[in-house]
Formats: sequence, structure tokens, C-alpha cells
Amino acid sequence: MSNDPMYGGPSHSGSLSPPLYLEPRLAPRTAALLESPAFLHTLVDALGSPLNVILPDQIADNVRGFREVFDRHRLSGRIFFAHKANRSSALVRRLTTTGAALDAASLGELRHALGSGFAGAEVMATGPKDPEFLWLAARSGALLNADGPGELERAAALVRAHGLPRLRVLLRLSGFEAPGARRLSRRSRFGTSVKSLHRLLDVLDRHRGELEAVGVGYHLDTTSVEEKASALEGCLHAMEELQVRGHRPRAVDVGGGFGVGYLAHAAQWERYTTELTRAVMGARPPLTWGGHGYGLRAENGTLRGALGLYPAHRSTAGPGYLDELLSLPAPRLGRPLGTLLLEGLYELYAEPGRALADQCGLTLGRVLEVRASGTGETLVRLALNAGDVSLEDHGVLVDPVLLPRAPAPPGGAAPVAVHLMGNLCLEADLITRRTVFLPRLPHPGDLLAFVNTAGYCMDFGATRAQGQALARKVAVHREGADGDWQWCLDEQYWPLTRTGEAQG
Repeated sequence: MSNDPMYGGPSHSGSLSPPLYLEPRLAPRTAALLESPAFLHTLVDALGSPLNVILPDQIADNVRGFREVFDRHRLSGRIFFAHKANRSSALVRRLTTTGAALDAASLGELRHALGSGFAGAEVMATGPKDPEFLWLAARSGALLNADGPGELERAAALVRAHGLPRLRVLLRLSGFEAPGARRLSRRSRFGTSVKSLHRLLDVLDRHRGELEAVGVGYHLDTTSVEEKASALEGCLHAMEELQVRGHRPRAVDVGGGFGVGYLAHAAQWERYTTELTRAVMGARPPLTWGGHGYGLRAENGTLRGALGLYPAHRSTAGPGYLDELLSLPAPRLGRPLGTLLLEGLYELYAEPGRALADQCGLTLGRVLEVRASGTGETLVRLALNAGDVSLEDHGVLVDPVLLPRAPAPPGGAAPVAVHLMGNLCLEADLITRRTVFLPRLPHPGDLLAFVNTAGYCMDFGATRAQGQALARKVAVHREGADGDWQWCLDEQYWPLTRTGEAQG
């Protein structure tokens, strides 16, 4: 990786234009792991490529980061890890030691949480719910995040039929209006329109013996802090409606979507997007396979479309984003949202997925072949496919880290532009459509480390297409800053030290 955040010297082909690096942001623990390439090569030699490497201690650090924001605003509440972001047992089991809770969006995730050490009361059941999922949620005493009146009716019927304790429910709302110009929040297939809140309250009134209204919440698929501020203010009004009906709500759930900063340098991101625009307009050679524009296109000399990429460099993300939201004045009430929550004596619930998995893992792929295409491009084929490291599917552009099998000979190494190909017999199996710049030409046997894939990009889209094996997972840790790296299979990890003491 280059030392200069913008320029890496001439390209391998001798072009004077500097490489367009998109270097990954590395937390200290991730950086230390990448400084042990022999250890990582040994893991891949033993367990195959692709290989997912999990850093369970990092999730404990991330929980502390969110908890510090709660403390800064003097708020109590719960942090729920959105389990759908990653299937790792090590992450879920390590999470049980942190005081955090878990958001389960399926029967399988709920069973995994319970089997990993979470009590039912520490789990929130979200998402579409089949009868079995709803039954186990009610039976185990999970908090039900309900999308509509029908779900509440089914839950109440289960409680009555099986003589279960009163079920705690949280009402998920949508369709909030912003002040000023008439504008609804981003449309969602989840939740009930805030204008139909009365329908939910009517069900709660009929089933007071079976259902306990804990509070309300939202989940918006947007990075806009202003939209979320409107939704949070709308939830505060909904809490008042619950109180008017005689309920005693205590929590407001702000969902997830706090974001992750994937890139180390803002200048690289700005330069790449500028050059991509120029390439789409024909002002420079293409920067992608087949001239793909990531949502941009040229029509009669005019740039059209919108850039469909995740904002890979974010100055504010994760806990910082939550802090910004709570510090923002409510659109209508004009006072900080965190202050309004505190004055209402409300608990704050949050459901980070990607943000809690930030820097919690990486994916290793072995280089199988390096060859020139018919048009002179350098093709690098890896022992993994686009489903194993689905950064592209999520619009995340970030360079892999090259881990050579053997040290490069002194001198002669120069940056090279390559296209990363997967191991499927499909034209579309591109690890990324973007031309990737590496510090030198890779060789068969080298590893490429795709950093920060634990949040949705590691196994969310992985399949057994064409009989290819799914990536195995290993959990790694070390005791002390200078200790040797230790590893075990992900499913064999438990949050205990080698002496059998529980981790904090």
C-alpha cells in the first residue's frame, strides 16, 4: 500500500497518470493482524480459500463506542446487534459478555442467539415472522418488534393459547412527515404508517392482558440524518399517544443505519469519483470492466443518472453518527433529540449491524492465476467469487491488501492496474467491476485480504454455486499487544480465556 494518500507513482504499464488507490481504513487490531502474513498464509493453507477471519474482541470495543454515546447524552437503553449482518458464532458469543442485546430477524437467528448464551429477554425479534419464529419469540420472552396490527393479533392469540407470560411489544412505524415542504420519509415495506397508529393502539387496547407496549421505533434505509431526526420526533409524538391510551411505554428504537467508513483517505475517494465521472464522459480511459458507470451514463454529451455507490469515506459514522442524531434539534420542537428523550425519561434502543461489525473481520482469497486479456488488461483470478466477498453488491469500493507468499525482490516493483476475477464460470463473476490498483503485480499463491467484510459483505450473499465450497470461518485473538495470534474454528469459539475465565 502506498504511503502517499493520493499518488502511488507510475502505473505498471508506464502511464504517467497516478494509480487510483482506495486504501482501506484499518483499526489497530486489523492492522496488527495484517502485519502477520505468515500466520494468515498458514490458515489458508490449512483451511482453504476463501477464508473468513473473525476478530471477536473488536465487537466488544465497538459496543463500548456506542455505550459512550449513550453515557454522553445521559441516556439508558439497549444496543441490539443486527444479527443478519453476519452469521458468526464467535461474534454472537463474544457479544454476550458486553451487556449488548441482539436483533434476530429469523427463526434461525433466534435459535442461534439462545444457543449462544443470550436470554430470551435480551433478544428483539424483528423482520417478517413465520408462525414458528413468532411462537419461539413469544415462548422465550423476546421483545417483539411488530410491523402491523395483524402481527399483534397473532402474537396475542399465541400468548392466550399457550398460557404464556405477557409479551413485550414495540411498534415499528413509518411514513413520517418532515416539516416545511411536504415530504415523507423514505418509503419502506416494514412498519405501519404513523397515520395509522390508531389501528395498532386499538389492538393493544383489546389485548392488554397479553401484550405490553414497551415503545415505538422506526428503521429507515437511508443515510440522511435529517430524515431520521423527523422519524425520531414522530416517535416521541407516538409515545404521547400511547400514554393517552393508558399504556406505559418507556423506549424509543432508532433502528440501525449508522454507517461505516471503509476508506482511509477522503482525498482518494473524491479523486476516484471525479475520475470515474470523467471516464463515463469519455474524457479519460475507462476505470471499470466494460465501461460500467456505477449508475452514471453519458447521453449526448450530458452526464445522466446518479452514482449508486456506498459513501465509502465517511467522516461521521457508527457511534459518531448516533451522537450527531441525538445532538440534532428536533425539526418542529427545536431542541436536541437526546435532551427530549432524557426529559421524557425514555430509554434509547439502537440496532446497529454494519457499525457493530466494523473491523470485526476480513476475507482472504488466494491468487490462482495472473494473465493478460486479449486487449492487454491484467486479469487476476482468485479462489473465491463475488458471493464470498460481496462488497460490489453493496456498492462498497475499497482496495484489497496484497499479502505476498514470498517477499518481493528488492527494486523493480511498480503499481499495476488489474481486474479481479472470481472462480465461477460466469462472465458476471467479477469481484469488483472497478479496475483495482495494487502496489505490485501479484503472483499465484499470494493472498488478497479484503478488509472489513464482516458487516454484510462476508457471507450475506455466499452460495454453493457450481459446487464451490463456502468460506470457512476462524476466530482469531491474542492476549496482550505483543502476544502471538491464536485461532480456532468459528463454531468452536467461546468467550473464555485459556484458564477458563470469562472475558469482559
